Amino acid sequence: MAFRTLLIYNPAAGPWDMTRVLKRLAEELGAHAWQVELVETRKPGDAVWLARQASRDGLDLVLVAGGDGTINEAVNGVAGSNTTLGIVPVGTGNILAHQMHMPILSPMPPYQIGEMADALLHSRVQRVDAGLINGRYFVCWAGAGLDAEIAAQLEPRPRYAKRLGTLPYIIAAVSVASWFKGFRTRVSVEGRAFNTRALLIVASNIQLYAAFFTIARHAYMDDGLLDIFIFKGLGFSYALRHFLHMLMGQRHLNDPAVIQVLARHVQVETTPAVAVHLDGDPYGETPALVGLEAGALRFLTPPQAPGDLFCKPPEQIL
Repeated sequence: MAFRTLLIYNPAAGPWDMTRVLKRLAEELGAHAWQVELVETRKPGDAVWLARQASRDGLDLVLVAGGDGTINEAVNGVAGSNTTLGIVPVGTGNILAHQMHMPILSPMPPYQIGEMADALLHSRVQRVDAGLINGRYFVCWAGAGLDAEIAAQLEPRPRYAKRLGTLPYIIAAVSVASWFKGFRTRVSVEGRAFNTRALLIVASNIQLYAAFFTIARHAYMDDGLLDIFIFKGLGFSYALRHFLHMLMGQRHLNDPAVIQVLARHVQVETTPAVAVHLDGDPYGETPALVGLEAGALRFLTPPQAPGDLFCKPPEQIL
């Protein structure tokens, strides 16, 4: 079956220029009757506009070649439409791609072009939820506090820094954790209120968090709910505690210093105001109103994606 497809590429994403590899991928998909147009972004916000225009033009599919930030822009262009969103991971973190067990395109042989094309050609379309924070969509997670401060320290990064992989994240995390003391917060969750001192608050729509951790082992992307975590505490010792508990695998779920709830709407107020992020990119400060639109996004899911990410059957098999 032929799919009218726009492939949006952010040339600033990731550690390497992937233009030639993406052109070869487009040719590979074209050999299977996909009609693929490759378009590059030039500035922040372009992916939103390009994806929105593609949905208005009635295209079947928008593929995003970039990092999680570029994917987030495209989500904000197609959410609520009938255009399906797919990902071609070429960024630095590629957390959503790791969650989907997707191959990562390489700038050097063997490139992984065949593996990527095969994953796309044999995908299914899942209707998934889209989170909202202060009016902007996210597909992975949104957060306030320590992790958002780390994101604010890192972004934007020059390309040479992206070639260092996760090392800049680790350095920034240690640096911020050494001075970040936490904040007083009131988290209102559908009739309940939590008043505490916290280091970070995370609303997750997927199971993975950052490059190393499984934060919400039983999270579904299509259950109409977000997994909300409030990591309580004050200072570096608590930051280290939470880090080690997640690193050791799910111990944070049994920690009395972690509050976990399932919800569709959450309001976060803090003293003082702290940084906010969505899908790993800085996005202003608190207060934050977090919500969710169930089934707002048609998402192209590769065959190797974990089955326990979804509780509903696919809408379409390619």
